[in-house]
Amino acid sequence: MSKAAILCVDDEVLVLESLGIQLQKAFADTYAYEFAESAAEALEIIEEIQDNEIEIIVIVSDWLMPGIRGDEFLINIHQKFPKIIKILLTGQADEAAIERVTKEAQLHACLQKPWKSEELIETINSGIEQYD
Repeated sequence: MSKAAILCVDDEVLVLESLGIQLQKAFADTYAYEFAESAAEALEIIEEIQDNEIEIIVIVSDWLMPGIRGDEFLINIHQKFPKIIKILLTGQADEAAIERVTKEAQLHACLQKPWKSEELIETINSGIEQYD
């Protein structure tokens, strides 16, 4: 694969925009950045960019989204792509969902909304260290 990517999934456009700004500021052009407003859209993006030889190394996902919730989405991702680092970013996930995704999808971290930019970047960095 030629380039690594970070995928952010959240049904709130403002959250995605904020994540994009923070990632660009922290990592500049080191990674490609992809954004999806639903789990279904995220799955389409994953398939599409793999065809372009881009490897997703980190997914930052909201929990409460229309359609598939973040825990189910990350478990599905883990079954297909176990190496991807999975981070849940939520203000509403219940403990059972967090426990389930930790156990079944090797969740790297769960960050609460509103998040601190430094904490998000440190979490992504620690995940990438594990990935390599």
